Amino acid sequence: MAMAMAMASTTLPSPISFITVLFLVLLSALAEARDPFACDPKDSTTSTLPFCKVSMPISDRVKDLLGRLTLQEKIGLLISGAAPVPRLGIKGYEWWSEALHGVSNVGPGTKFAGAFPAATSFPQVITTAASFNATLWEAIGRVVADEARAMYNGAMAGLTYWSPNVNIFRDPRWGRGQETPGEDPVLAGTFAASYVKGLQGNNGDRLKVAACCKHFTAYDLDNWNGVDRFHFNAKVSKQDIKDTFDVPFKMCVKDGKVASVMCSYNQVNGVPTCADPNLLKKTVRGQWKLNGYIVSDCDSVGVYYNAQHYTSTPEEAAADAIKAGLDLDCGPFLAQHTEDAIKRGLLKEADVDSALANTLTVQMRLGMFDGEPSSQPFGSLGPKDVCTPAHQELALEAARQGIVLLKNRGPSLPLSHLRHRTVAVIGPNSNATVTMIGNYAGVACGYTSPLQGIGNYAKTIHQMGCAHVACADDKLFSGAIDAARQADATVLVMGLDQSIEAEFKDRTGLLLPGRQQDLVSKVATASKGPTTLVLMSGGPIDVSFAKNDPRIGAILWAGYPGQAGGAAIADVLYGSTNPEGKLPMTWYPQDYVANLPMTDMAMRSSKNRNYPGRTYRFYKGSVVYPFGHGLSYTSFVHTIASAPKVVAVPLDGRHHSGNTTSLSKAIKVNHAKCNKLSVGLQVDVKNTGSKDGTHTMLVFSTPPAGHWAPHKQLVAFAKVHVPARSKQRVGINIHVCKFLSVVDSSGVRRIPIGLHNLHIGNVKHSLSLQAPTLGMIKT
Repeated sequence: MAMAMAMASTTLPSPISFITVLFLVLLSALAEARDPFACDPKDSTTSTLPFCKVSMPISDRVKDLLGRLTLQEKIGLLISGAAPVPRLGIKGYEWWSEALHGVSNVGPGTKFAGAFPAATSFPQVITTAASFNATLWEAIGRVVADEARAMYNGAMAGLTYWSPNVNIFRDPRWGRGQETPGEDPVLAGTFAASYVKGLQGNNGDRLKVAACCKHFTAYDLDNWNGVDRFHFNAKVSKQDIKDTFDVPFKMCVKDGKVASVMCSYNQVNGVPTCADPNLLKKTVRGQWKLNGYIVSDCDSVGVYYNAQHYTSTPEEAAADAIKAGLDLDCGPFLAQHTEDAIKRGLLKEADVDSALANTLTVQMRLGMFDGEPSSQPFGSLGPKDVCTPAHQELALEAARQGIVLLKNRGPSLPLSHLRHRTVAVIGPNSNATVTMIGNYAGVACGYTSPLQGIGNYAKTIHQMGCAHVACADDKLFSGAIDAARQADATVLVMGLDQSIEAEFKDRTGLLLPGRQQDLVSKVATASKGPTTLVLMSGGPIDVSFAKNDPRIGAILWAGYPGQAGGAAIADVLYGSTNPEGKLPMTWYPQDYVANLPMTDMAMRSSKNRNYPGRTYRFYKGSVVYPFGHGLSYTSFVHTIASAPKVVAVPLDGRHHSGNTTSLSKAIKVNHAKCNKLSVGLQVDVKNTGSKDGTHTMLVFSTPPAGHWAPHKQLVAFAKVHVPARSKQRVGINIHVCKFLSVVDSSGVRRIPIGLHNLHIGNVKHSLSLQAPTLGMIKT
């Protein structure tokens, strides 16, 4: 955090400081002088061309530009490393940049150096999702977009960011689950729409940066038991596609107005997603009305030709992708094979024009064809706008809101400044820095490790206990045990890192790695004072042993809490922050995965197959901690102040009840008048404890029984700050068609007629949905 403090400082204690500041100012001036990407006003041969005229509609400008490009020039623009068109004054452009939880240097489009040595590194997405705070997600998006624009102006980054990852965290072993907002489709979709709005801004059709929801679709396996993502065919029912896998992407496109969707490596039901017109042209662009471009995951087209052998020639592979609706290839494949595909009659030049119209439109919406960058809306952003004290404070606040208190026996937390003056800080993640920013991260502005954070509150005795998270032996155990015997309190910071769970690395099981459990138990037995277990991980961990051990007073899950993670952990341990996070995924016991192939995509349980089902919506077995679990240092009580008991579902007039045959009554969503059909609830939240706190209120619905309905599903969530011993009223609106509907076995979304039970904490409210006389469902 030294960098943050230096940047925040207004005093210049020495001549060296003055020189440093002068150097930064000079760097800023140099960094901000980016040349125009196209339409340079100093270039009289191109600046007057129609595609450069800002006053013209973008569609007309795109049409004009396409009309001037040769076929070879067009083909050079089909790939992420887009070629320049010097004849028309257009520079080359690298499309691939990443901003999952801060500007990242994972893609070649972004680099850190010079005036831009770092960017604010927020908590990993799974941690931020645990805040259940849509306002926070959008605020993070705004900060990331500011820093991205600043770096673009300094010629260090692009404007097209392939984030967020909104895949469903379907299997707890998935190495990339950490990048996602968790296992619930509505949570994931709300995160997607909020973060995208923050990134893209609210200036109508103009874009601050262009976001991208990925990886479409049913992509949630990287490398498990000899099956990898490049060769995996996800066999998914229409029902699961519609009510689970599609939901976050649909919300991202329709609610978030995202500028891009990325198709995935895997096949879905035998067809590579990047070659499937039903997924790309028909669904994303046709039904959801994507206003933007569709990009492949990197080298996906090459993968389905070379690894999946989906087509017999590379030209067929290129033609299939473009005809399916792919607009941009991350990788070289389309540049190498599209011209030959046209020559062989597999593709028309008009198909290439359609693809380029989508990418060029996004570049124009970003202002890339508007001439001088410095004179544009975000042209003044520069090094002074990256790693600002306010941005770093938001990273700290995001970590505080995402930490989940799983157990607090006694209560054992918060620690006391008076009683716990010496703290043993133990574990392979106890002094973590880079581990805290997870994957798809950049270079952080600075770090506060858990050891440093706790050191701001107490004297620390530090022992690693295990050299690494793999914890292969007990060589360092004795030092850790001695530290716990001496200290007033013990904090064990354990868990995982990218060596255990990562892209292309799925876990084999859910237990703590190596000898970690042994270390925790031995330290807890020896500890003089209270013992707290802090877990860093993206995926859930079976810590049943610690949950059931009375000597372990408290358990915190911190996810991967970002650059300020250690400060946030310490704030929660000492009660400066009252924890408010809730788990965005189910924590299963180890035996859940013992006989469960990651490759089985079915969401619903099946007694015939002895199949347990997946996520809280369909799994009824035992858990270590359930989805939505999270404790506070105070207690909250809900009372429903007002809520309708009956809601009529009007039909749109063109459809009558004519559906015949068996099962329960339900209306097709597209037959109902959905527009303003919502249920309004007023809920009083009372803080009955002695500490102020922010309550995370989750609203679940249990639909009328039917063999295709989930056990329950999240329909709304809200945050409310309630001072001690006071009460706040919260208004909740639940859109009936979106959130009280279910999907039948044919993949048709329907509103079940009858009793829906809404659950808020321990309170239940029964709501009867009624409709005109109905026939029955077709099965």
